[in-house]
Amino acid sequence: DTMRRVVRQSKFRHVFGQAVKNDQCYDDIRVSRVTWDSSFCAVNPRFVAIIVDASGGGAFLVLPLHKTGRIDKSYPTVCGHTGPVLDIDWCPHNDQVIASGSEDCTVMVWQIPENGLTLSLTEPVVVLEGHSKRVGIVAWHPTARNVLLSAGCDNAIIIWNVGTGEALINLDDMHVDMIYNVSWNRNGSLICTASKDKKVRVIDPRKQEIVAEKDKAHEGARPMRAIFLADGNIFTTGFSRMSERQLALWNPKNMEEPIALHEMDTSNGVLLPFYDPDTNIIYLCGKGDSSIRYFEITDESPYVHYLNTFSSKEPQRGMGFMPKRGLDVNKCEIARFFKLHERKCEPIIMTVPRKSDLFQDDLYPDTAGPEAALEAEEWFEGKNADPLLISLKHGYIPGKNRDLKVVKKNILDNKPAANKKSDLINAPKKAADASNPQNEAKLDEILKELKCIKDTISSQDERISRLEQQMAKIAD
Repeated sequence: DTMRRVVRQSKFRHVFGQAVKNDQCYDDIRVSRVTWDSSFCAVNPRFVAIIVDASGGGAFLVLPLHKTGRIDKSYPTVCGHTGPVLDIDWCPHNDQVIASGSEDCTVMVWQIPENGLTLSLTEPVVVLEGHSKRVGIVAWHPTARNVLLSAGCDNAIIIWNVGTGEALINLDDMHVDMIYNVSWNRNGSLICTASKDKKVRVIDPRKQEIVAEKDKAHEGARPMRAIFLADGNIFTTGFSRMSERQLALWNPKNMEEPIALHEMDTSNGVLLPFYDPDTNIIYLCGKGDSSIRYFEITDESPYVHYLNTFSSKEPQRGMGFMPKRGLDVNKCEIARFFKLHERKCEPIIMTVPRKSDLFQDDLYPDTAGPEAALEAEEWFEGKNADPLLISLKHGYIPGKNRDLKVVKKNILDNKPAANKKSDLINAPKKAADASNPQNEAKLDEILKELKCIKDTISSQDERISRLEQQMAKIAD
């Protein structure tokens, strides 16, 4: 009865999902058939990216959100990997920068032109090499610029400073078996992981130590997922010994018993959890399912409250989840999914029915904006910061993204690719400082050269006009 009463008072009790009309889907896309349990789709307020089938290599599509309808076979792709792409993630601080992990054991970071691709992109801004087996997980740090985590089938987690191309943290002795997923907490000070050895671990990556762990979080053999919630608790999905799908809520300070544990059904698809910290709603999308179930997390028993299920006919191959700033606040949209079918991508919109046309501030508390709260160096030195929040009262207007520059630390590492003018994510402003003496000397040299060129041009100008006058005299 408590469950019914608590849910009845929730403003999210009537949230409903609706697929968009056919002409607002992205059609004729060959969604990747690789057997891997990532979501295959990443979206932000500008672009939707989808991992696709690629003969002989790995590729993903990047489409401007408005480019709906049939996608031509010849539409350009991002195709620099030599093996299938397994995971993609948009940088939270730059809507034109995306990371990809591949079976070719590398991570690549790409800069997408402002209006999308006109030609296929084969040159990443930087290639991050350090894994010895395929890389199935990439996840940007939520609040520090240019910090990227990758996890591979070598059971290692590497944290990179993308701005220098360096692997600064390598956690290669914490997992004895395959890592199913990795999640940052809200300020990016901790990560939690779910692994094939049935353990959920909470790790402090900078101290390189395991802060908490739970053995047999779910007893079944099929893959688990673990994500951090905004309050620091951990939400997991997995399977029971009887192969029933389960979800559970944990307090990392005491992992003995879950705060809540629910059995769901006996389907065998991995449950991918998508979490909205602003509303505290978790959406569960089973791979191969045709439904999205959603739950509200509160601090009153039973803690995980079932809200509703969005059902459709077609099973989902993958799913993208739009950040809050990409939603239409005028329509009381609280979530937008991008559901992958075999040959298309279909947006699904979750709405809270409201009669008023006014901005509903109870549905839209200030949300994480696109500005980084820290530079990479500050985070690696031990600083923490919460996301910088923005108001959605007047909708979100995407700003201009500064390009990302990668300055390789070690001269010997300097691969030709890194010297391209391809810039990357908002390199720290410091880089533009001409404060060191070498830079100043170079600047002087360039200025002298410029003056020299100017002088030459003006003397040539004089000479030309003198010659023209002489020619005119001769002609007369």
